[in-house]
Amino acid sequence: MPADALEGKTVLTLEGVAASFGGETVLAGVDLEVRGGEIVTLIGPNGSGKTTLARLALGLVAPAAGTVHRAPGLKIGYVPQRWAIEETLPITVRRFLALAGVGVAAAARDALAEVGAAQVLDTPLQGLSGGEARRVLLARALLREPDLLVLDEPMAGVDLTGQADLYDLIRAIRDRRGCAVLLVSHDLHLVMAATDRVVCLNHHVCCSGTPEAVSRNPEYLALFGPRLAGALALYSHAHDHDHDLSGQPVELAGGPEHGHGGHTHG
Repeated sequence: MPADALEGKTVLTLEGVAASFGGETVLAGVDLEVRGGEIVTLIGPNGSGKTTLARLALGLVAPAAGTVHRAPGLKIGYVPQRWAIEETLPITVRRFLALAGVGVAAAARDALAEVGAAQVLDTPLQGLSGGEARRVLLARALLREPDLLVLDEPMAGVDLTGQADLYDLIRAIRDRRGCAVLLVSHDLHLVMAATDRVVCLNHHVCCSGTPEAVSRNPEYLALFGPRLAGALALYSHAHDHDHDLSGQPVELAGGPEHGHGGHTHG
């Protein structure tokens, strides 16, 4: 099923999800919904359960309580937070992508071109920069023609300029493919330009909604403190739509031409 066929429809639901490891509660009573065509970003301090929640969404771990529901036939592409490369076993990007099992060389070239990394096709993985490595992982995830992209700290090892470019790329992929994106990040000031909805996590959902709403939420401010929380207000957002009370985008009265244009808050 083309990803855009699921646009606006629920592709992933977590209800009352709990998880614990070694007797320590990592998540408790977490609810989350992701719809086709939207970018949902999980933010929270280290150890708040963000990666565990992503792994629950992927089906890599089972919840101790609650339910995880994925749309029938849902195809998921995954970019992990960490990946290990064996230095004594050189492997090129071409070979690495072939291991994804798609079996079509043209598909690998197209995926690399889509993420702006066509030039590294025959480069050894060990020779990639941080930004190139993240783009190769993203290309590998796209080979699955995903309905849902799960990206766990996709900016790891990437410099500040490269991070902004990657967020722009993720948004462009969503726009082009119509897929949903579940993104784990702690880069509060940059990620806001690329997300539709924010879920602030600290073992439970502290608050959620549009970036604007979360930036003013007392629970968010209490969790991060005024100085760090202020970083969330530094983002650019094109106001070609409005939001209803639940935070969902709706067309502006009078049509998109009555929007306010892009602007930056700071």
